[in-house]
Amino acid sequence: MANSAKPIILFTNDDGIESPGLWAAVKAFRGCGHLLVVAPRQQQSGMGRSMPHHSEGRIFPYDAPIDCSDCIAYAVDGTPAQAVQHAVLELAQSQPALLVSGINYGENTGNGVTISGTVGAALEGASLGIPALAVSQQTPTDLHLSYSNNVDFTAAADFTRQMGGWLMERAALPDDVDVLKIDVPWGANADAEWRLTRHSRRRVYWPTRPERVALHDLGRLGYRYNDDPTAAEPDSDVYAILIDKVISVTPMSLDMTSRTDMFRLSQIILGKREYGR
Repeated sequence: MANSAKPIILFTNDDGIESPGLWAAVKAFRGCGHLLVVAPRQQQSGMGRSMPHHSEGRIFPYDAPIDCSDCIAYAVDGTPAQAVQHAVLELAQSQPALLVSGINYGENTGNGVTISGTVGAALEGASLGIPALAVSQQTPTDLHLSYSNNVDFTAAADFTRQMGGWLMERAALPDDVDVLKIDVPWGANADAEWRLTRHSRRRVYWPTRPERVALHDLGRLGYRYNDDPTAAEPDSDVYAILIDKVISVTPMSLDMTSRTDMFRLSQIILGKREYGR
């Protein structure tokens, strides 16, 4: 990728290099800079920010399926977070001005977000000093691991472009904000409302028990979708998507320390609590 004053915008995902959601995001940024796409060769959903030692790390040039003269793409044998590392360490000639992870098939809301490879890649980029977006599109669960063309990413891509442009203009996020997690409801259009939200403490995707006779039989864990929003906090990402059906923008921090009263907690741990005895 040639050197110039144009910013480098890095794209990755966890659905794999062939995902239409990834290319919808890339297409939205045409004309905004040098577009560097570095994504896993295979489906990598649910990998979080993992760095498995068995990943081979092989990198292959990939022909972009869109018309874009400023775009270059690579497929990586690795997880989403590893794809980000390979991009920064080997493929980008300078520090990217922005990382876009997604657009993912299926929303990433509630307390399961650390499972998401989409979010994991964004957190990895943020840890390397890159302003990052983690973008997900709500879809029916049977489309989560698909490359279905029945998903309209237009609204999600347009909103991602707006937020990405805002980030690049400012070059940095406010203190204690390292990633903006964007979740777009099913059926959203160009005029969709958006809202700043917090992570819900509730779980949306619940693990299901494998069906097998003996423990040594094949037993892959699955999940079921709990779309009952009654327990969701009104200011949360889950409530925004399931109840109000607006775009959710959740600021995330690399500082995962609980925002608790440290003195009070130390008193409780040391047994100096005066109440409850």
